[in-house]
Amino acid sequence: MRTTLRALSALLAYPSSELLAHVGEIRTALAAEGALDRKARAALEPLLSTLETQDLLAAQAAYSELFDRSRSLSLHIFEHVHGDSRERGQAMIDLGEHYASHGSLMSSTELPDFIPVFLEFASCLPPREARAFLAEPLHVFVALAERLESRATPYAAVLRAVVGLAAGKVDADALAGLEESAASDDAADIDAEWEEAPVTFSTPHEMGGPTGIVAKIRSGRRPPSTAARGHEGERS
Repeated sequence: MRTTLRALSALLAYPSSELLAHVGEIRTALAAEGALDRKARAALEPLLSTLETQDLLAAQAAYSELFDRSRSLSLHIFEHVHGDSRERGQAMIDLGEHYASHGSLMSSTELPDFIPVFLEFASCLPPREARAFLAEPLHVFVALAERLESRATPYAAVLRAVVGLAAGKVDADALAGLEESAASDDAADIDAEWEEAPVTFSTPHEMGGPTGIVAKIRSGRRPPSTAARGHEGERS
């Protein structure tokens, strides 16, 4: 399950040249570990095939258009749970402390609720604990999967795979609450947010950068003391 979670984390990251070059290795790793059934792996194939054949700039543009231009598709868990409320900041602190309590210290500027970081941390846990951890925000994963499916994007299969690995059933009331409070995707609202928070650029870092993805997928026996890292730094 560790390898599968790291592969799903990589697939939800901002596309890098290494990701596109090693899609075949991800496909092989998923099949070899067998944490996902054949149907779930087949559902991932459209995304894998697209990344395998797509130009890097096209893949990055498509990713940004999907996830960066739509608040309802944000890959930050607490964006959906807490929005812009004060509770979001405390939840972020609590999650970061939870990572630290397990020996995982973030070394990037990415927020701890970024789903690829969340999956990376889960991959360091024993399978039963990992499934329980994934179940905590299960309603968020289900909502994202449904929204991505409504847009006919192959990224939906990644969220469905995460849902399939989680233990337990989705809280129907929590899911309904997410739909009622779904963030606006109005272009004017999004543009206003960009104006208030200018983009800053930094150097690439390990997870999702030029050297990190294949190493993470291969290192299935890595101890949980290794840090979880995010992907935003590569967006330059």
